[in-house]
Amino acid sequence: MSASEADLSEDERAGLELVRESGGIHQSDFWKELGVDSRKGSRIVDSLDEKGLVQREETVYDGHNTYLITPAARDLDFSLLMAGDMLSPFIGEEEVDAESDAFSQWIMNLAYSE
Repeated sequence: MSASEADLSEDERAGLELVRESGGIHQSDFWKELGVDSRKGSRIVDSLDEKGLVQREETVYDGHNTYLITPAARDLDFSLLMAGDMLSPFIGEEEVDAESDAFSQWIMNLAYSE
């Protein structure tokens, strides 16, 4: 738990847990799920956003303007996509042939990095 997480209120901690478990939640659902009013829900999101624990992106949901609240990027774990210092060749825009040199090299690196 980071220093900023240790300083969270009980409501902020519950809000952060909700965002992390859901992987992303609309602010209009966030406060309902937490059982708080929209004003308090907004304050919780503002606090988590200011502390860099969540990201907030404007969106339209059910015909209304709201925000999508997602975990901060630093919480994402990319280790399963890595083989040593190589990122999986399947991450990207082009198709990767499973018999290509890039894939073979990644697999070999995976085998030696364990």
